[in-house]
Amino acid sequence: MIYVSQLINQYIWDGYGGVIGRLEDILVNGTEKNLPPIVALAVKKNPLGVELIPASQIASLWPSMTLRVGVDRIKPYQPSGHELLLLERVLDQQIVDTEGKRLVRVNDLQIARAGDQFILTGVDVSGVGLLRRLGLERIGRSIGNVLKRPAQTAVIPWEFVASIERDDPLRLSVSQNKLVKMPPADIAAIVDELDRHTSTALLEGFDNQALADTLEESSPELQMSILSSMPPERAADILEEMDPDEAADLLADLPEKTSEALLELMEYEDAEEVRTLLTFPEDAAGGIMTTEFAYVPEDLNAGEALDYLRTSEDAQDDEGMHYVHILDDDRRLRGVVTLRDLVMANPNSDLEQWVIAEEVTVDPMTPQKEVAYLIAKYDLASIPVIDPGTSVMLGIVTVDDAIDIVLPTAWKKRLPRLF
Repeated sequence: MIYVSQLINQYIWDGYGGVIGRLEDILVNGTEKNLPPIVALAVKKNPLGVELIPASQIASLWPSMTLRVGVDRIKPYQPSGHELLLLERVLDQQIVDTEGKRLVRVNDLQIARAGDQFILTGVDVSGVGLLRRLGLERIGRSIGNVLKRPAQTAVIPWEFVASIERDDPLRLSVSQNKLVKMPPADIAAIVDELDRHTSTALLEGFDNQALADTLEESSPELQMSILSSMPPERAADILEEMDPDEAADLLADLPEKTSEALLELMEYEDAEEVRTLLTFPEDAAGGIMTTEFAYVPEDLNAGEALDYLRTSEDAQDDEGMHYVHILDDDRRLRGVVTLRDLVMANPNSDLEQWVIAEEVTVDPMTPQKEVAYLIAKYDLASIPVIDPGTSVMLGIVTVDDAIDIVLPTAWKKRLPRLF
């Protein structure tokens, strides 16, 4: 393998051994490919400036950079405008390692030969890459061996590299397509480390659902920064895609006038759910509950209940669905069964025989601390929230929302999201 650090500022020779100049930069194209080819070398020809030499005229890059032709037969490369300058735009820049799900800095770049082409294979993000740049790799490795901690090279294949350059729309779009495949919590952790302008540019290209999922895992500061940077109509669309409790938390942090304007732009049913949540204190069950939960009518058997869930929009919105709630015609809670028991039950059996004996509920004004205590005491995944006046089931509080009282939000968002 060849490393860019070995080529920086080195002489380039023509086919007859004459010096043409020094390497100024390396151009690659097709960066959306796993192995983008080098298309040209930028050569500094003092005092005549920089000339682009096409890759087709390169004979070798290491141990010396030589051309196939004499200086009089060099045909300058004509850029298309989509080339990427490796030294100027990649080296020392931050990139996202989509495989390792982390933000890293590029200390070196790895190149390989494939037939008549030279290709970019990956980026070196290790300390060894930095030592190589400084000409200290041998010394660093020797010290590591003495300390019995051998220095390791860490090269990320180019297919797992996502650029975060906001002023490069073409490559940013490619990176967004790579990032959106990552878990939302990992995307949120990465963008929270970026400056606001970069994170905004990176996330605005996501579709509404992907952006909503990421914002649910992000810090309140990033949530407000992203929403305030986009047109109100799209901000409302994003809020509709978010869980109602997450959307309510976000709107509660915005100025009342802004919050109401966004609610007016949302679909009526989505807005009403969020408005209901906003009427409760933030540290009470009503303020942290979600209105999206799975339920079935009370007069069904086990098989019919499963059929009902398959076509229920409410069940489809319940991403966790650990429990299935049994409601009467007035939406009053008649029992709770676990999804596991329902799936394992004889299809013709009555739901009553699978109902959990200890039915634990809270009302909307139950303090969050008490909700967390009950969930821990009874080892629950979620707990129903019941209107004390009408006995109507309003929603559920999931364990991850309940533990906010125990763990700060910033730390909770680093935990695995189960619901």
